[in-house]
Amino acid sequence: MLWTDIIASAFRSLRQNGFRSVLTMLGIIIGVGSVVLMTAVGTGMQEVLLGQISSLGGNTMVIFPGGGPEQGGIGAGQDSLTLDDLKAMEKLTTIDEIAPVIFVREPVSKGIETSDGQVLGTRPTFYKNQDVNAAIGRMPDDRDEQARNRAIAIGPDAALDLFGNNNPVNQKIRIGSNPFTVVGVVEPIGSQFFTNVDDRMYIPFETARTITGQKYIDYATFQAVADFDVSREDVVSLIRERHQIDNPENDEDEDDFDVRTSAQAMGILSSVSLGLTMFITIIAGISLVVGGIGIMNIMYVSVQERTREIGLRKALGAKRKDVLRQFMIEAIVITFLGGVIGVISGIFIAWIIAAIIVGFLPTYVFAISPLAIVVALLVAVAIGTFFGLAPARQAADTEPMAALRYE
Repeated sequence: MLWTDIIASAFRSLRQNGFRSVLTMLGIIIGVGSVVLMTAVGTGMQEVLLGQISSLGGNTMVIFPGGGPEQGGIGAGQDSLTLDDLKAMEKLTTIDEIAPVIFVREPVSKGIETSDGQVLGTRPTFYKNQDVNAAIGRMPDDRDEQARNRAIAIGPDAALDLFGNNNPVNQKIRIGSNPFTVVGVVEPIGSQFFTNVDDRMYIPFETARTITGQKYIDYATFQAVADFDVSREDVVSLIRERHQIDNPENDEDEDDFDVRTSAQAMGILSSVSLGLTMFITIIAGISLVVGGIGIMNIMYVSVQERTREIGLRKALGAKRKDVLRQFMIEAIVITFLGGVIGVISGIFIAWIIAAIIVGFLPTYVFAISPLAIVVALLVAVAIGTFFGLAPARQAADTEPMAALRYE
């Protein structure tokens, strides 16, 4: 029997029981659609996370005060990093572009208007490390730093809060009781680690020290000149020596500081994102197995209903392999069609979800994994083959005379 005849016969049988065939495909449709949907959402979120990491700068490293649980966690012991530590770091040849940061914890206002944005006192190297640029005007520069000018660049969200649609450049605002002149508005960045950075404001580091009287730093960024691991090891060794930390076991929990790299963050977030996507996809894939069981059940029913047909075909010369192929093809066609419908449904729902998420998270992107689509279809066909094999064998092993006498 020709393959074309077998396939045509399979489609004819499916059309004769159209509603039942659709119900049989439903499990496959849901399973494949769920796999495509979950991988699409996971891929989109991974792009968001990696985009936020890349916005920090490809070679950027950060050192925080505090450390592991033994030191109370990152940010604890806020006086554990000093300018002298940074001056010592500047002598290292494996790092460059060191930029200390001090938080100015004072309210920001313009008349009756206020902004809850964070005020960072830092140096121009910070803007290079973090790829922060002025959309209007300029950023505080070395001259402002040396003269301790009260110059400030504000993020676009802060500008909207304080000035509405008016141009803020050369306008006055207050940080606490201290007047500042707006010298620029920062280009939109979006969010980093799901924190909005477009409401940040930037002033010269020395000006921040004068206002706060702070002798320590809240954190510092710098660039790795060598390999990340080499640069990090040099910084860690130097600060441990300066802070007289005896840590032969290299236990980070014993340190009163923490050094992080963008590569570390990217690796961690990529692993977490991939792990969650795989977990959710496996859960969604369970419905494929359920769909396969449904196909087996329906194929057994079909074999019982068509026993006389099988006997007649075998009596007229059909071989065992012809009957086996016919029922196998029917099972595979059901799963393949269900898989195609599932892929289309999954992509459509993923597109709708992406449109909704973008309203809350503008950096989210609609992303479909071609590999996930191919794998989902192949798994669907494999499930159809596996679960359709037993009913097909039963049909193929039916004795012609017994089948013809079957009522």
